[in-house]
Amino acid sequence: MDIYLLIKAAILGVVEGLTEFLPISSTGHLILVGHLLDFNDDKGKAFEVIIQFGAILAVCWEYRQRLWGVVRHLTSQADAQRFAINIIIATVPAIVLALLLGKYIKSVLFSPIPVATAFIVGALIIFWAEARQKRLLENPQKSQSTAVGEEVRIESVDDLRWQDALKIGLAQCAALIPGTSRSGATIIGGMLFGLPRKVATEFSFYLAIPVIGGATLYELLKLRHVLGETSWSTFGPTLAVGFVVSFISAFICIRWLIRYVATHDFRIFAWYRIIFGVIVLVTAATGWVNWSQ
Repeated sequence: MDIYLLIKAAILGVVEGLTEFLPISSTGHLILVGHLLDFNDDKGKAFEVIIQFGAILAVCWEYRQRLWGVVRHLTSQADAQRFAINIIIATVPAIVLALLLGKYIKSVLFSPIPVATAFIVGALIIFWAEARQKRLLENPQKSQSTAVGEEVRIESVDDLRWQDALKIGLAQCAALIPGTSRSGATIIGGMLFGLPRKVATEFSFYLAIPVIGGATLYELLKLRHVLGETSWSTFGPTLAVGFVVSFISAFICIRWLIRYVATHDFRIFAWYRIIFGVIVLVTAATGWVNWSQ
């Protein structure tokens, strides 16, 4: 058993688990760390895809009672039906756009300047969203309105309308741009559309299940030849370590983020994105990291 390989797996598991649900782009971090650890070949890509399941399972475990309640009452309760419909509506735009433009986006935008720009522009959008959220809190009369002008107060995920879900789904499409962050696009997008930070964050967690789960299955199908040629006596333990560590770190991150958004904003992540964007530019300019891969 290669201890050094297991350490690499644990590091990547921590990176995946901690960055998947924060608005800082897990993809960008996995690329950088994978390159530094020399674990970015086809087998490394398959590894990264699989350990995403660990992060998704952490969400399922944290919200297991809510999810089971939805499944159990899907045919009998309006709240469960509305929740399921909202998740479907929010999922569709990104899937359609990914199928239409996924290959083009990867071939054109996965280079140093677009990635670094996405980090920095995303940071500026976070600053803007937080400033707007502050104004709404100071003047609650400017909260969301329905088509006929009636005030709508959204205090939980159960209060979301299909229009809100569609808006978040459209915002999620921005995550197809490398360096944007799926969680960042959905959380900040929700805030820009007038949702409370806590509601936007929780809905982002739920939305990750079908989106990342579906994307993971799709990527595994494309990489099935790599998995078929893999020596599982070596890759199996490595994958197990990465999977378990990803689950644990994601679970901790989810619990922490739920408490964090209750009393803090996301500006610290904006500053982090700016720093990371500068790192991408510097490492690309010096040749330290080949981001074009």
